[in-house]
Amino acid sequence: MATSLCLLLYLLLFSTWWLKISMSEMMLLPLTHSLSKTQFITPHHLLKTTSARSAARFHHRHKQVPLPLSPGSDYTLSFSIGSPASSTVSLYLDTGSDLVWLPCSPFECIQWDSKAPPRSAPLNLSSSATAIPCQSSACSAAHSSLPSSDLCAIARCPLDSIEISDCNSFPCPPFYYAYGDGSLIARLYKDSLTLPNSLSIQNFTFGCAHTTLGEPVGVAGFGFGRLSLPAQLSSVSPQLGNRFSYCLVSHSFDSDKVRQPSPLILGRYEEKEKQFGNENVEFVYTDMLSNPKHPYFYSVGLEGISVGKRNIQAPENLMRVDRKGSGGMVVDSGTTFTMLPASLYDSVVNEFDHRVGRVYERASAIEETTGLSPCYYYDKVAKVPVISLHFVGNGSSVILPRRNYFYEFLDGGDGVKNKRNVGCLMLMNGGDEEELSGGPGATLGNYQQQGFEVVYDLEKRKVGFARRKCSSLWDTLKN
Repeated sequence: MATSLCLLLYLLLFSTWWLKISMSEMMLLPLTHSLSKTQFITPHHLLKTTSARSAARFHHRHKQVPLPLSPGSDYTLSFSIGSPASSTVSLYLDTGSDLVWLPCSPFECIQWDSKAPPRSAPLNLSSSATAIPCQSSACSAAHSSLPSSDLCAIARCPLDSIEISDCNSFPCPPFYYAYGDGSLIARLYKDSLTLPNSLSIQNFTFGCAHTTLGEPVGVAGFGFGRLSLPAQLSSVSPQLGNRFSYCLVSHSFDSDKVRQPSPLILGRYEEKEKQFGNENVEFVYTDMLSNPKHPYFYSVGLEGISVGKRNIQAPENLMRVDRKGSGGMVVDSGTTFTMLPASLYDSVVNEFDHRVGRVYERASAIEETTGLSPCYYYDKVAKVPVISLHFVGNGSSVILPRRNYFYEFLDGGDGVKNKRNVGCLMLMNGGDEEELSGGPGATLGNYQQQGFEVVYDLEKRKVGFARRKCSSLWDTLKN
């Protein structure tokens, strides 16, 4: 009996110690959903704008460096820059970008048509901020790895200084980034960055934009690349920087309800995944694919999509990435709706409509005003088939919750008496495979990721998914 009590006491003490160690190896940060309905007249307008920007971002990736979309569907992360840490900024979390940039004073936004105010005021650089020299590797990374000699020449460094590699007094030239519905010109600086839990990263490199075209909101790039936030965090703590996850709290386009923050977890490791909360969590993993043209993307292979019991095979190019950077599916926190190549999209829609369209009336007018298709009118609760994504790898299948792919709302019609229930499939047509050459074949948007903890393991190069109650996960980890 005494031995059993001693063993029990030891296990309790060990569990407490292990929990403390585990939490010290993790960092919990809040993500805020940036739905700003003030500039939208109806849910139709918001859905139409969001679907159009999802498509614009997807197609622009085959031409330029991608950056996030405008407010309405994205998640923001706040932190402070400068010493002392007095200026707080809120930036879009974007796993499809490899750089942290923000608007800086003096700031001008060209053709900004939003009525909503900027999420945070343009940053006034602190006295501790210093310009990145043109000879640095960070400058080369921001300029698509141009040789330092070329950058020194662009910065008007004298030839004799270039020849002896002495260009440190010349700042890195401005760089240009373009995205789906805007662009910017910025310069590189370094200063201290302080996260909400007071952890500071000294000499953090970021872009300072004085001119943008489109929305004046910056980006916290979480993609691959030496200038991303995780990569620079690795200089302080390799464990925190080599693995991160987020769990996006579900939101609705026709609700202003304030919800719990979405947890962003830095340094989350496999062996500790099941010990928080009472949920029985099982992650399914798929390997990351290397993309030689877009190395900052988290690309994975998609084998097919199930609609009900029918498994529709994906095109070959979605299972791999070729030497030109074509193919694969990008897991992206900065795109709202999932984009599929036309052949796969058409097969999924045909099967979905075969099951749903014979029961409910097609809402063609709603499709025109929202950009989503197919849409249906229904009376009470619409019966729709389950949709699952099958990633490359044994058992790497993800069953989507109904709300992640079938959006339901009340259409106003011609008056109060004519209001009807409407539901729309929330997958989008990305175009023909030939048009997508040189870029990703598909994108997994953040709306389809809601209600999952999505893990990015940068050491083992894999992405994992697990159904979670994200608001409960925030409460559990915070307490």
